[in-house]
Amino acid sequence: MKLSVIIPVYNEEATIAEVIARVRRCGVPDLDIIVVNDCSTDSTRACLEAVPPGPDLRIVHHSVNQGKGAAIRTAQSMVTGDAVIIQDADLEYSPSEFPAMLKPIEKDLADAVFGSRYSGREILVDTFWHYFGNKVLTTLSNIFSNLHLTDMETCYKMIRADIFKKMTLECNRFGFEPEVTAKLAKARCRIYEVPISYQARPYEEGKKIGWKDGVAAIWFIFKYNVLE
Repeated sequence: MKLSVIIPVYNEEATIAEVIARVRRCGVPDLDIIVVNDCSTDSTRACLEAVPPGPDLRIVHHSVNQGKGAAIRTAQSMVTGDAVIIQDADLEYSPSEFPAMLKPIEKDLADAVFGSRYSGREILVDTFWHYFGNKVLTTLSNIFSNLHLTDMETCYKMIRADIFKKMTLECNRFGFEPEVTAKLAKARCRIYEVPISYQARPYEEGKKIGWKDGVAAIWFIFKYNVLE
């Protein structure tokens, strides 16, 4: 089964080359890697130009910074795999988890697989408020979607490509997570969770999501589960 890996990137000069290298070593033999550089202002573009090319890798550059969700939309129509996953351009999530996440889809047991940071695997301990905020958002999402997820905000959402490509995505920033979760729930997709490892990075090292994104996520949870 071919796996498309979408990597939205903004100002990740220190990590982007290593992230792509780790994706290529993930253990899935057939890969379609789509990197969307969201108008980075550091040397990310130069780092991407230095990455060894190959038929498994395509790179797109935005001329204006638009946000993570917009970068995902850019890649949506470019997907050629049987399944799709989003890979952040830092080193918090490990692509070595891909084979285990792909199995339920390969066996036709799931339409989407979420990688949960809170289901028993080793993680680098996160800050209390980030953990608490995640739990609040996951609980609110579960209430309105009637799902029983442990980690709605996880970056690792692997989705069957035929479902993903038909989705009408709207959010430009980090609202992608509650939006896609709500739309999968409304479509009655079969969702699996599998435990994943996680290495949280502090804001001093470039973590971008903040409290304003958390507040916005509450609105998106209500909007996509109730109003639409």
